[in-house]
Parts: sequence; structure tokens; C-alpha cells
Amino acid sequence: MKVNANTLRSGNVIDHNGKLWIVVKNELSSPGKGASVAQVEMRDIRSGNKTNVRFRTQETIERVRLEQDNYQYLFSDDEGVTFMHTENYEQITINKKLIGTSAAYLQDGMIVEVETFESEPLGVKLPDFVTMEVVEAEPVVKGQTATTSYKPGVLDNGSRIMLPPHIETGTKVVVKTEDGSYVERAKN
Repeated sequence: MKVNANTLRSGNVIDHNGKLWIVVKNELSSPGKGASVAQVEMRDIRSGNKTNVRFRTQETIERVRLEQDNYQYLFSDDEGVTFMHTENYEQITINKKLIGTSAAYLQDGMIVEVETFESEPLGVKLPDFVTMEVVEAEPVVKGQTATTSYKPGVLDNGSRIMLPPHIETGTKVVVKTEDGSYVERAKN
């Protein structure tokens, strides 16, 4: 779909010079003389390289629509992560690099959103939060609970996390999948 450069928003995917780019930032500026321009910061979806491009505001750009489907996590191995489409039961294997560090938070049966373009997977979005069990945490030091200090801990997937002093081994906690940070104690 063709759109004007001044209508691009953060998160839009465009086809520019034969590559797919995701718009990171778009700023409109009007110099003293001449037409307004759109300064677009974008990142190559496949390689991750960033670039800045200046478009005339009325210049048309090809905006791409990505297909977004729900897939269920099945298993991981050395070659990648295998998911199953929730409607047609088709299985796909995706490289772990495409998922990034949040791959550590995949859990059996978890439903994720896979973005594809012409049947090529481009991204995997996990739920924002997951519940994990703390398997290792330092004991509480008396008097330390009044401060806002955090202590190191280890989750059942092997990830390290900073925990509040009142969290003990065996406690289930809610973790943010984006950066692996502690959110709260899980509710039963």
C-alpha cells in the first residue's frame, strides 16, 4: 500500500530499496526555504542495521503489512525453536536469534504471535509477563527488608534476576519477558 512519507509512524514496516525496514522514529521538519521533509530513522528487519533517510513529505512509500498469527510453543533444540499454528496445526522452526533474549522465557504450550511476510517469519512476540519459580535466592538479612535493596536470584529457567528481600526460594514471581525484570509475587 502506497502512503505519503509524512504519515509514517513508529512501528510501520516499509519496503525501501528492496529491503524491509521498521520505522523507529519519524520527525517532520521544514527548513527556511523549500518543502518540508520527513527525517525517518529505521532499522532493517533482517539484519538489524539502522539508517536515517530523508523523504519529501509528499513522496510515496510502499508500506508493507505483516501477517500476524498465533502459534503455540512446542520445543527448542540446537537448530531453533519449533512452534505450531493454532488454527491449521502447521509447524515452523524459527532461529533463536530472531526471538532474542526473551527465548529463555518460553514455556510449554505458550501462545506467541509470529509476524511473517510472504511466509518468512520476521519476529516473535511473547506475552508481556510470565510466571516463573525462584530456585535460588539469598536468605533475608534481618533489618534489610526496610530498605529498597534487591538481592540476586535464579529462576527455574536458569536466568538471573534481582529480587526484593522478601522473596524466598520456591516462590513464584511474575517476570517481564522484554527485559527479564521482577514485577511482583505471583498470585495463587
